[in-house]
Amino acid sequence: MSEILHAGLIALRSGGRWRGALVFGPSGSGKSDLALRALDLGFRLVADDRTLVWTSGGRLFGRAPNVLRGKLEIRGAGIVRLPWLDLCRIDLAVTAGEPERMPDPETFSMLGRETPRLRLQLTEASAPHRIADALCRLGADGEESYQVRLPAPAPAAQGENAP
Repeated sequence: MSEILHAGLIALRSGGRWRGALVFGPSGSGKSDLALRALDLGFRLVADDRTLVWTSGGRLFGRAPNVLRGKLEIRGAGIVRLPWLDLCRIDLAVTAGEPERMPDPETFSMLGRETPRLRLQLTEASAPHRIADALCRLGADGEESYQVRLPAPAPAAQGENAP
């Protein structure tokens, strides 16, 4: 079972493998611009604007449709060819939107599989860095949420840590 989605797919090498972030947003929201900026951080393009997604072994994978492989649209400049990955596992779903300051972990469901979800403004300068951080925080198998909550620190004894 597979599906073509209106989304881009970028990947970052972390933990010995390529980890993919599937980026959703309406036309003009900055998906391709985000992918272009992410390349400067070591990301690789997998798919721009349309991504073929399927499951294998209980995991999500994605690639560009053949006609779009290695192509990225730069608004106002046209379509450029870039180095690309043939496919990668999808470990994170990124959706365009205003993020909460301290969000609870979220997931996104695709083809019956839950994937950690990150909501952010795609055009913010920090967006590629936030995606890189989220992908690097995933567990070795990509199963842990990037938003793992740390236990609250124990209250300090009176006078401890005082200036």
